[in-house]
Amino acid sequence: DLAEQEMDNPTFRSDTVLSDVHLHCPSQRHLMVRLNAVGQPVFLSHFKLLWSTEDLASGKHMTEITTGREHQCRSGDELCDEDRSNMKKEGELISEEVEALLDDDGDLEVVRRPRSASDLQAEDLLRDIVCPVILMKGKEDAFEDEEQKHTCSDVVKIEHTMATPLEDVGKQVWRAAFLLADYILFKRDMFRCCSVLELGGGTGITSIIMGTAAKRVYCTDVGEDLLAMCEQNVALNKHLMEAGGGEIKVKELDWLKDEFCTDPEALYSWSEEEIADLLDHCSVIMAADVFYDDDLTDALFRTLYRITHNLRNSCTVYLALEKRLNFTLRHMDVTCEAYSHFRNTLNDLENLQDGKMKYTVEPIKLDFCQFLVYERIEQL
Repeated sequence: DLAEQEMDNPTFRSDTVLSDVHLHCPSQRHLMVRLNAVGQPVFLSHFKLLWSTEDLASGKHMTEITTGREHQCRSGDELCDEDRSNMKKEGELISEEVEALLDDDGDLEVVRRPRSASDLQAEDLLRDIVCPVILMKGKEDAFEDEEQKHTCSDVVKIEHTMATPLEDVGKQVWRAAFLLADYILFKRDMFRCCSVLELGGGTGITSIIMGTAAKRVYCTDVGEDLLAMCEQNVALNKHLMEAGGGEIKVKELDWLKDEFCTDPEALYSWSEEEIADLLDHCSVIMAADVFYDDDLTDALFRTLYRITHNLRNSCTVYLALEKRLNFTLRHMDVTCEAYSHFRNTLNDLENLQDGKMKYTVEPIKLDFCQFLVYERIEQL
């Protein structure tokens, strides 16, 4: 009862950061499965894949797979017919009620949802109520129907949190991770049998998608609680990697330190063999939505330089991010300070002339198809 009361009255501190990705989940329920080590609610969400592992295992080319699924695929800002229809209906519904929102004097009258509006059959509700469901220990079978809504081959299951302090944002799911995952699925033949390093892997969803094509993925981040969640997500989606024989290793990699963690007492430390394997075979490095703090951005680029400098072979780095607009009192205007700092640092890397390394930077057009259900906004 206490837990339900707390979830009915959430408290957001000034430093609370909330990802809205879960609002676009195809499931109407988000299952609260546990509290993590620091007392944060952990939810289990299902993210729909618009193609299955049967397609992955068959080795079909992307054009062959997408041809029969055009109604499911969105490119750039395009919406499928069903989305347009739903948006049109919703817009018509809202426009019909505009006049009713004005009182006799012409002032705006705010119509509030009644407190008793828990009945999903209520005709005046514009959308279904989305409520977290507490999954009690030992009662996992109570949600068997929820599990059977999708086949195992077309769903990515991810444990994540919904609102955290800034230092724990890696425990949430962010849109840029889906964008990078889409690109991986679109170009999966290019990543086949590669050895890949992800920096700031968070919940692990991008590494999981990469694991459907790559030979080995080192998914890295910091914090035992976060890495344990990531490892759990890898286990939940092991069946997705089995078709291609991919392997994901969850490891600690702190950008503020100059060396790999090799402490045998640490849970997610590196062995000497794993470090050697990474440096000898890694050809792809990726990172998604990790550019939100200037100091961390600087640390990431230092780590990126250090690792690429020690790789035996040339490497391609894929960076995905969301350009976030914020009003700042310092500028008294809407700015993108974190994005601007990222671009400046990226330019510095490209212009680096040390006689040892050469970096070439080029943007990727976002005209590839969408294979995961999320909102691909223009800021990505």
